[in-house]
Parts: sequence; structure tokens; C-alpha cells
Amino acid sequence: MGRRLLAGASLFVAGTAVASTGAASDFDVPRVSQDVKTLSSDAYEGRGPATRAETKTIAYIISQMKAAGLQPGGTPTQGGRQWTQEVPLLKSDIIGTPVVSLSTDGASRPLTQGSEIAVRAALTGQTAVDIENAPLVFVGYGVKAPERNWDDFKGADLRDKIMVVLVNDPDFEGGEGDFGGKAMTYYGRWTYKYEEAARQGAAGVLVVHEYAPASYGWATVKNSNTNTMFDIVRKDPTAEHTAMEGWIQRDLAVQLFRAAGLDFEALKEAAQRRDFKPVPLNSTLSAHYAVKPETIVSHNVLGRLPGNGHPDETVIYSGHWDHLGIGQPDARGDRVYNGARDNASGIAMMLELGRAFAKAPPTDRSLVFMAVTAEEKGLLGSEYYAANPVYPLATTAGVINMDSTIGPGAAKDFTISGVAKLGLLDMLVSEGKELGRSYTPDPRTEAGGFYRSDHFPFAKQGVPAISFGAGRDLVEGGVERSKALSEVYTRDRYHQPADEWSADWDLSSVVPDLTLLYNLGHSLANARTWPDWSPDSEFRAVRATTVAERQ
Repeated sequence: MGRRLLAGASLFVAGTAVASTGAASDFDVPRVSQDVKTLSSDAYEGRGPATRAETKTIAYIISQMKAAGLQPGGTPTQGGRQWTQEVPLLKSDIIGTPVVSLSTDGASRPLTQGSEIAVRAALTGQTAVDIENAPLVFVGYGVKAPERNWDDFKGADLRDKIMVVLVNDPDFEGGEGDFGGKAMTYYGRWTYKYEEAARQGAAGVLVVHEYAPASYGWATVKNSNTNTMFDIVRKDPTAEHTAMEGWIQRDLAVQLFRAAGLDFEALKEAAQRRDFKPVPLNSTLSAHYAVKPETIVSHNVLGRLPGNGHPDETVIYSGHWDHLGIGQPDARGDRVYNGARDNASGIAMMLELGRAFAKAPPTDRSLVFMAVTAEEKGLLGSEYYAANPVYPLATTAGVINMDSTIGPGAAKDFTISGVAKLGLLDMLVSEGKELGRSYTPDPRTEAGGFYRSDHFPFAKQGVPAISFGAGRDLVEGGVERSKALSEVYTRDRYHQPADEWSADWDLSSVVPDLTLLYNLGHSLANARTWPDWSPDSEFRAVRATTVAERQ
């Protein structure tokens, strides 16, 4: 068995090239920084899937895995395995500039793509969107949840109409407590809004952007929705998508409501109650644009270290290699969305863990280091793997995901995305205590982080999975400084060209977090137990269906 890392590994000395861990391999902070710098450089063009940047990115990750001593862990071939798993995707682009307008009382108003509205390329497979004077209907939060006795639609006929919906769920700003308070449920995610619009037979859906309930600014919405779109290849894409999907600015929504003699804030408050009913907005929307759909193949990258006792059992470290690619220019004219923190940092940390494990004695269970594609387009690489696993999910002991992993500095605590309860979290908390660190529950559950990272598709299949989060209680400056730095990142860098590597990054969190992540994986890979979900978890029943395969 490989050795656990000592508590002393959590110490960081500025300017030290290598931090002593007391293990077979030391974590090299400058090497982690170099991986981030390389993957987020302009030469990698924002790591967009199905571009020449994908080829370059995958080649780099594979080269680092090879150099670390990992074995190919992807799709089986005659006599071995590939380094990758092919992920077929629908790729869709708007050709030219979409022509979108609102009409109220006979007066037409054009809407500017990226400024007032952000419509996505259709993911239905169609080659054009042609909507003419479709009535707009406000449907509150657009939720139909029978188990919560909640239905925003009340039987309304939405065929050939455009749904206007609020982001997040009814409890975010009050509500009646049916959605667990501020912690976002899946009903609050924009992905759910799109899915429900398709189930309602609507012609399209527009999500009203507001900073707090969305948890990010309009720049993030614009940059994420006005470039190339992807989806998994579906038998019937119209079951999941309407022809037009997009967002509108809050100010535009307020004006739209006012023109109909309605008060936006009053109707938002009404939408927080169970008795809410859809409200026609007395305006119509027209949208015309060409779409280029095509089926492409992207790739997940997998490196593996076989276990020496139970090699058919697997522990997965994961992170997404993709970002937004080349898109709309920012105020500086920069069009490359480098994605340094999101998520070159997660891939760099995962590679460093692979190097450490490769130099240590083998673990009992096999370890897989997986860089997944198309997270930014809806967790598509991990979704595909969870539906088409290279290693059986029944005997996958757990998934430890790393997304935007390098925080603003060394912290006394750590967290995970969301508030799920599971044995894998209990193990993480225990390992943290051994290193003198405490667990802080996700302080921003209203942001829906549990549903926004690559552990989620595994959780839906019952596999214990977490997404590790950097600590909030910084050694230098505490929670107050951490919150301030986080707000600056979200406002000025998240999903923007400014998310770039910098030589003055504070990397004091790298060794402490790598030590904790290493120890968690090491313990899980050498255990003869199987962590499970809490008895009240919605994922426990799915896991229970495969219990016989773990006997």
C-alpha cells in the first residue's frame, strides 16, 4: 500500500520549489503552476471541444500522464487500452447574427444579441429557427414538482408560446419552504427550465437574469450562451430542448412587464406561492436565425494505476479539461477564454496527484485519473461516461472531482459543492481533522453548485461523488478576505477572458489541498468498505440496486 501523507505536508514555505510530504513523492508547486500556465495560455485557445485546441489539450494531458507513469485507462482495444474515451456530441452554431424582436401593441423593438438577450444555437438538430409573433407568458419559476405539491403551470396551454421564467427556485427570496430554503434544488437550475419548457410543448424559453439568484453576472450568461453549443447525441432532442433557449436582462423583463401593466417585483413575489398561475405578458417575440448542427466526437482522457489487491474496483479522480474557447471580445478586445482557474487548475492538481500515486507503492483498488470534456456545455463528458462507463459504476467506490480547485490562499478549512450527506464526505472530514483542518458546509448553496460540476452525473447513477472546494477561512485574512476575493473573481473573471494565469497567484493552498485529496483517495483505495449515501438521500436507492455486485 502507498503511504499516507503526513500532516507536515500542509505547511507551505514561500519560494520553496518542492514541499516535503514524507511520502514516496513530493508535490511540486512550480510544476502545478506550469501546468496551469500552459493549459490556459493563448496557444490553447480556451480549450474548446471539437476544435484544434482539443487536440492540443488532450495531447498535453496524455504526455503528462505518460511522464508520470500512468497507464492508458480509456476504451479497451486489442491487447490494451486507449488513452481516451470517445464522446459523440451534437455541435450547434448560429450562423450570422440572430434577428430577434419584441412586439407590444403593434410596436416592434429589436433585441441585440449579447446585450439585451442571449439566445443559444438550437440543440434540436434543426437548421433554422423561425418564430413569428409567439406570445410571451410568465410562468414564475417554471416548476412542476408533484412530490412537493407544486405546479406553476396550472394546466396552461404553452404550445407555440415563449415561456418567461425566473432563475433559481421559489424559496430563494422567501417562498413557503417547499424547496428547502436558500439551498438550490435541481428545479432552480436553468437546465431544468429548458427541460420543462420542452415537456410543456413551448416554442421557446427565456430565463430572466438576476445576479443574486443566478450567482453570476450577465457577462457569464453572454459568454456561455452566444458561442458554440453542445449536447449529448439524443434519439429525440426535442424531448429535452425547445427550438429557442436563452436569457434576457432583468431591465428588459421589467420593461416588458410594465408595458403589459404589470409589476415585475410583485409578480416575482406571487411566484413564490403555491397558488401562482401563469400570466400572459401581452407581447410577442419573433426570432429568425440559421443554425448549423453537426455530430462530432470529443474525448475524455483517462490514466490508470491498477490496484494490486482488487484491481476491478475503482476510485476516480476527475476534472474537466474544457473551457469556453474563443468567443465574444471583452472590453480589451480579448477573445480567448483561457479558463485558468476554471479549470486548468483542477487538471493541474489531478496530474500532480497522479504523479504522487505513481511513485508510491500501489493501492489495493485501482485509481483512475479522468479529464472529462464539455463540462461547460452541461457536464456532457461526465454524463456520457456515467451512461457508458469504462469501469463498472457498481464497483466504483467513489469519485473525487476537482473544479476550479486552486483557491485564493491556504485555508484552515475546506468544503464541497452542495450539502449532500454521504460516507465519502465523512471520510474527507476525518482526513481533514488529521491535518488540523475543519469542514465548512457550502456557504453558497443557493448557487446550486451541487448540480454544476462533474460529480453530479455520477451521483445520479448512485456512485458516491463529491466536488472538492477550496477553503473559505484563509490563513491570511480569514473569511472576510476570502469572500472579497471570491466576489471579485466571480464579477471580473469567471467565464471571462480575464480568467488567466498570473505569476503572482497565491499558491499556498496547493500543497495542503493536494495532501488532503491524496489522503482521501489513498484511504478509499485501500479500504474494504463501500461509502454510501445518507438514508434520506435521493441517490441511495439507485446505489442499492447494485449492492450484490459489491459483495
